[in-house]
Amino acid sequence: MVEKQCTIKQPVSLSGAGLHSGKDVTLTFRPAEAGHGIKFRRIDMDGQPVIDAIADYVVDTSRGTTIQHQGVRVATIEHTLAAVVGMGIDNILIDVDSPEMPIMDGSAAAFAEALSKAGIVEQDADREYFEAHTTLTYSDPHRKSEMILVPEDNFRVSTMIDFETRILGTQYASIDDISNFRDEIANCRTFVFLHELEYLISNNLIKGGDINNAIVFIDRLLGDAELDRLAKYFNKDKIEVLKEGILNNLELRHHNEPARHKLLDVIGDLALIGMRIKGHVIATRPGHAVNTSFAKLVRDQVILSKQKPTFDIFKTPVYDINDIRRFLPHRPPFLLIDKIIEISDNHVVGVKNVTMNEPHFTGHFPEEPVMPGVLQLEAMAQTGGILALHNVPDPENYATYFLKIDNVKFRHKVVPGDTLLLSLELISPVRRGIFHTKANAFVNNVLVTEAELVAQITRKKTVNTDNNTVKS
Repeated sequence: MVEKQCTIKQPVSLSGAGLHSGKDVTLTFRPAEAGHGIKFRRIDMDGQPVIDAIADYVVDTSRGTTIQHQGVRVATIEHTLAAVVGMGIDNILIDVDSPEMPIMDGSAAAFAEALSKAGIVEQDADREYFEAHTTLTYSDPHRKSEMILVPEDNFRVSTMIDFETRILGTQYASIDDISNFRDEIANCRTFVFLHELEYLISNNLIKGGDINNAIVFIDRLLGDAELDRLAKYFNKDKIEVLKEGILNNLELRHHNEPARHKLLDVIGDLALIGMRIKGHVIATRPGHAVNTSFAKLVRDQVILSKQKPTFDIFKTPVYDINDIRRFLPHRPPFLLIDKIIEISDNHVVGVKNVTMNEPHFTGHFPEEPVMPGVLQLEAMAQTGGILALHNVPDPENYATYFLKIDNVKFRHKVVPGDTLLLSLELISPVRRGIFHTKANAFVNNVLVTEAELVAQITRKKTVNTDNNTVKS
């Protein structure tokens, strides 16, 4: 059964202090049309600019997730986004009168409650998903962190944390059904170690922080003077430390609340992919930097999935191999395209059948043959040469030469048996014989290689053997 996109029935607002600024912030959730996605609107700025909640715009992950685009900045957005996703909402406009979200109680509970109060309605549009068909992995050895997305029919998240301390060691949390978010995850608060808290205070941060909106783990013994100083900072008469090492006798809402909060953060940060996920996210020692880097990786896959070609490689070619030999000076074993199936003044599509008979597979590699990336680029260039020469009346008298190659990405290996589809489009009009093209290579509708190519068409030099003169 196809699921429908959802938004809220009516606007709903809530207010609180910004975590770091300490300033009052009012946030209003507003309904949005199908296909709108999640967007923030800074109503305190001239023109009330809007910014999409997408991973491309992440600029800071040091104390929460911050996005910025064209001067529009919103910070500490992860709890808000987690609530939106956790409550099953696809399209929403979030008005905010500050560059920072309100911290509330350090969890997503207040946001989830507000969205529930606003009511949720289905829309006349199918929900979009990124479906994991292969395993995607991102790791950060420095942080000892890893994010994995494995294929599964539903959205699941599992997290494991390990701070390698007596106070907070290894914990595990999971959610198997996102509809359980409000009951199982939403009320889990952020947490911090004392040494991190001291750093934030000394750097004039967390002005909106309170010992009731964060779990503070004490990782060293505190004297009375230090406890009094913390009490003064947080406007408390007295601060104590539980024997378990939690500041001010704060009771945990779940035995593994820190791990659950990290799971909350993962859900919020992965909302920046721009669509729902079907797959199991397994996060080991997650954090905002790792989460958002992984979101960018998955978002790249989302973009690539929308670039699948619709070309028919079996239709009668525009140019067959004999035509290509007339256009290009290349000859076997260096003629790397077999036919042209589409061509216009600004684009061309060629086909290269990769076979084990090609000589480079003898050494690249004997036990695992892989088409060299440079030869894939050469095949692209030869396809572009056809584009450059197909309107020339005597193409046999011209040649094309590389001037520059930029933004090359090899996404998947190409092996014998593959059919390489080579699609090139002009980026800018041809000037002085110079062609600037965007080139993509596909195998089975999957993008395997991409690049920007700059080449120049020039007339060949010919030698008149009768009088030993050179003409060009």
